Amino acid sequence: MWSIWGYLAAMPRHFFRICDDFDSPDDLGKDLPDLVAAMDYAVAGARSLVAETVHEGDIVCHHRVDILDEAGAVLHAVRFDDAIIIRP
Repeated sequence: MWSIWGYLAAMPRHFFRICDDFDSPDDLGKDLPDLVAAMDYAVAGARSLVAETVHEGDIVCHHRVDILDEAGAVLHAVRFDDAIIIRP
């Protein structure tokens, strides 16, 4: 992202903590332009994790991916059941 002066503007770094049977912190993070982009990234990650657990025959809907800022504050949480559509 470029500023009006032509200098590279820093994108915020978001971290994604997986909260399932174990909490898995994200030590690297990902530079994304805003929270909406971070939410899209977290939804894609949650869907991937749900797909893995389907192979085991079990989906735990309250598992989630937390989006954190650089200070460690939780900005948003994406629950697995919010990332997918479950039809009867």
